[in-house]
Amino acid sequence: MGLWEHASESVAAMLLLLLCLNETAHVNSQRVPALFVFGDSLVEVGNNNFLNTLARANFFPYGIDFDRGATGRFSNGRSLIDFIGEFLGISSPPPFADPSTNGSRILNGVNYASAAGGILDESGRNYGDRFSMNQQIQNFQNTLNQYRTMTNPTSMNQFLAKSIAVVVTGNNDYLNNYLMPGLYRSSFNYSAQQFGNLLVNNFGQQILALHSLGLRKFFLAGIGPLGCIPNIRATGFAPVGRCVDLVNQIVGFFNEGLRSMVEQLNRDHPDSIFAYANTYHVLGDILNNPARYQFDVVDRACCGVGRNRGQLSCLPLQFPCLNRKQTVFWDAFHPTESAIYVFAWRAFNGPQDDAYPINIKQMALI
Repeated sequence: MGLWEHASESVAAMLLLLLCLNETAHVNSQRVPALFVFGDSLVEVGNNNFLNTLARANFFPYGIDFDRGATGRFSNGRSLIDFIGEFLGISSPPPFADPSTNGSRILNGVNYASAAGGILDESGRNYGDRFSMNQQIQNFQNTLNQYRTMTNPTSMNQFLAKSIAVVVTGNNDYLNNYLMPGLYRSSFNYSAQQFGNLLVNNFGQQILALHSLGLRKFFLAGIGPLGCIPNIRATGFAPVGRCVDLVNQIVGFFNEGLRSMVEQLNRDHPDSIFAYANTYHVLGDILNNPARYQFDVVDRACCGVGRNRGQLSCLPLQFPCLNRKQTVFWDAFHPTESAIYVFAWRAFNGPQDDAYPINIKQMALI
């Protein structure tokens, strides 16, 4: 898919992109040995296939445009991590919960992300089992025990320091906690500002725990405009064709706090680098300027049921829309592969408005 309006600009930009990727793959395959992935369904690659949960995507039509089919990725095709791995020239790491994730399979890292999991342990419990961020950190420690049997401490420390941790979380703390007053008390106990602060404080402790275990490069994603996803649009709390602005304002407190946290972490830990991915800005740009990215459907899902195809998410064997490359949202909660690609490209190459203070490509070269 093109990223610019004019064909000539698009061709030139894509050629430049290919040159950058070839160079990056050559350089970074040496510099970035592994990816460690933490978070939720936006970066999951199949952990929940092995859990007792309703939050699964290991059935058709998920993966309809992926050469490996329905793997547990909450997308019609590749995930954010697949693209970032491609840009870095390393394999997308396997899911931690897969029994075969051991030995040589963990040499490029491990993916711990779990759909419905959040920063707070209770978030997402309405779906059943999931790995919260705290559990994912424990799972990472399990992996470190495996590495210790494979290499010496000095080599392991160098390996971890050169690797990149990608963390995409917080979404379920809103969608499956704060914005569910019928099941969770958090919206009664905390104002939006207080809840945002609670999440950021807990998240900060989790990132410091990962830092204490040896990771030194962190790419931390903010939350996108949740008020614009099909599931929230389907609530009917906004005029037709409009996002639910109140929800977008609520997640803004978390994003502001996370960016400030990244600045503080960089001051406190000069041996490390922490970057903030401005998910809200990038996805907001796609939604506000869809034609620039060759999208023409921004307000409803490609696969789902009810208003905006967002009241129920994609069902087994449901036939999805045919114009998936022109549609921003795949199901009630998740972007299509085409929209994910735009975010991945900008996370990797973008200016400080997209990734602050540096992008993933710059991080890889440190």
